[in-house]
Amino acid sequence: MSTTPLHTQDEPLSLADRAFLQLQDRLIFLDIPPGAPLNEGRLSQELQLGRTPLREALKRLESEHLVVTYSRRGTFATTVDITALSEISQVREVLEPLAARLAAERRGGDARAQLEELRDRLDGAGTEWLNRDDALRWDVQIHRAVYAAAGNAHLRVTLERYSNLATRIWCVVADRIPQLQEHITVHSELLGAVLAGEAEEAGEIMRTHVRDFETQIRQVL
Repeated sequence: MSTTPLHTQDEPLSLADRAFLQLQDRLIFLDIPPGAPLNEGRLSQELQLGRTPLREALKRLESEHLVVTYSRRGTFATTVDITALSEISQVREVLEPLAARLAAERRGGDARAQLEELRDRLDGAGTEWLNRDDALRWDVQIHRAVYAAAGNAHLRVTLERYSNLATRIWCVVADRIPQLQEHITVHSELLGAVLAGEAEEAGEIMRTHVRDFETQIRQVL
């Protein structure tokens, strides 16, 4: 059993959006290794896109700190800065519970059907089917769904940026984290609290979840 694509919005994607999402996915899950060059010609062929939407996507990725461009050298995937874990966690520990509370206050809002589907899939399948990559993608997918359910576009954009950076750090050490499936199981409780409108409960579950993320990573560094 695998996760669905990470895009959570219903509106049609522009070519630049499609390129951005595909490259973002490769970058945050380290399918494009940190420090690797991004060749525009090769990527244009792989994604079956012209240079203009591809360059628009690369500019957006640079603003997300996922790629960096050097004059006369080209564009490269950024390195994974594990030393930034503490600062990233400080932001997430404040904003992730806020998103969960807002999502619960709205009982999922327009994203309710998606949250119900994610909860039912997780409850129905358990976590024994999760391999490393599935677990990582499942975590990102649920967090993004909660951000959407919060109904605050500015909060959503901010949290997606920090979640992406945190996921890259997680990918570096995931093979050394024995409790990876347990880290995913808590999402069932989180989604249940959001759908039930239990704002404080949802916020506390999310806060503990983010703290556990940092603790597990520090234990293997």
